Amino acid sequence: MASLMENLILILENEVSEYENLVVLSTQKTPVIVEGNLEALQKITDEEQIVVGRIQHLERNREEVIGDIANVINKDVNDLKLVNLIEMLRDRPQESGRLAKVHDELKDVVHRMERLNEQNRELIQNALEMIEFDMTVVQSLKAAPQTANYTKGAYMAGGTMGKNAGSFDAKQ
Repeated sequence: MASLMENLILILENEVSEYENLVVLSTQKTPVIVEGNLEALQKITDEEQIVVGRIQHLERNREEVIGDIANVINKDVNDLKLVNLIEMLRDRPQESGRLAKVHDELKDVVHRMERLNEQNRELIQNALEMIEFDMTVVQSLKAAPQTANYTKGAYMAGGTMGKNAGSFDAKQ
């Protein structure tokens, strides 16, 4: 059981480290999003994918170790949470303390990651809204004003000046 707990703690410490890498990348991503630098954004996103792949590998290892621990202590793997393990290890303060510490670090780094992701999501959403606004302005500039021609009965008879928005000019 002790080696299983040591493996679990090491896996969780590695997960904390990888999530810290993601926090750094997300922090780098924020000014890149603001600048609209798509090339740099793509590079950071590629690096993030590599880190996420390592996290997924660690998660699979963690699930295996948790499954092994559940078998050893004869508990259902679905009911076995880190908080439960920390409580079960209260008579072994060194392991319990290390597990509690890494548990808190993991919670903290995941929370920071969530905040950064939300901030970046909002920045991207704002950039998309600005693009939509710019497109609307450009489309409205293409629409020409009507001429002020009136009929005998004072009805508007003016046509649109310039080309129609949907027309195609083969000379260009």
